[in-house]
Amino acid sequence: MQGDFYGWYLKCQSDRQTLAVIPAVHGAGQKSTCSIQFITEKGAWTIPFSGNMYCKNGKRISIVKNRFGKRGILLEVHTPEIVVKGQVSFDALTPLKYDIMGPFSLIPFMECRHSVYSMFHRVNGLICINDKEYVFENAYGYWEGDRGRSFPKEYAWTHSFIEGRDGKLEGSLMLSVADTPLAGLHFTGIIGVVLWKGKEYRLATYLGARVVQKEKGILLIRQGNMEFEARLLEQKPHPLQAPINGAMTRTIHENIACRAFYRFRVNGVTEFAFETDKASFEYEYEWRKLC
Repeated sequence: MQGDFYGWYLKCQSDRQTLAVIPAVHGAGQKSTCSIQFITEKGAWTIPFSGNMYCKNGKRISIVKNRFGKRGILLEVHTPEIVVKGQVSFDALTPLKYDIMGPFSLIPFMECRHSVYSMFHRVNGLICINDKEYVFENAYGYWEGDRGRSFPKEYAWTHSFIEGRDGKLEGSLMLSVADTPLAGLHFTGIIGVVLWKGKEYRLATYLGARVVQKEKGILLIRQGNMEFEARLLEQKPHPLQAPINGAMTRTIHENIACRAFYRFRVNGVTEFAFETDKASFEYEYEWRKLC
C-alpha cells in the first residue's frame, strides 16, 4: 500500500453523549500503518498500530481485538494514554439508493472518494473510555467512509440527525463541500443527502448543485428547486489526524457535538429549519469570505 488510505467514520449519539470511532489503514512509501481514532465532546485520541494488524473483509474491519462492521463495534484498547473497552450493536442500516459519488465513482485516481453506508440506525451498548461510560440505549448511529490519497486541501463537512419536537428521529442529513482536483483542474465538489420523513433528497455537483455562499461557517447550496443551508454557530474543535499522500501527517479539527443551524427548502417551502447543539461539523476553510 503506497500513498493511499482507507477509513470509516462511525458515529454514535444519545441524548447526552456523542462518540465517533475512526478505524483506518494508511500507507506512504514502503510503510503501511493503521490507526483507531476516538472523538467525544471531551477530547480526541489517536492510537497507532502497525499495518499488519489491520484486516478488511467486506464490510468488516479488524484491528487487533477491535471489530467494526454492520452489526456494531467491539473495542479493546490499552495504552498509557487511553483505555477503551466495550461494545455497541447496530440495528438495520439505512443505506443510500446509490453511491454518493454518482458518476465520479467511475473516475480513477481521484484524490478522495466518499461513501455513506448508513444515514441512521439504532445503537445499543456501552463503551468505557478512561473510566468514563458512554451509554447508548436506543440511540442513533451514522456510518460513512473515505478512501484515496489525501483529504481535500480545503473542505467543510457536517452531519446531524433531525429530531421532531417530541424528540423522535425524523431524518438525517450530511453535506460535504470540498476543493476537488481533477485532471490538473480544481473545482468545488458538493455531495449531500437530506433523508427527511422517509424521502431521500440528494444534492451533488453531478446533479447541478452549486455553492451560493461559503463564508465564516455558512454553507448555502442550491440545486434546481432545492436550497440547503448549514451554519456552524459554535466552535468546540478537537484535533484529528488526516492523510496527505497516505501519511497521517495533517491535523484537522472536528466539532463532534456543537451548535449549528440547518434549513432545507423545496419549491420555496421550508421543509425544516432547526438549531441543535448535537451537530458534527468540520470547517477546514479559512474563516473569511471565500466566494
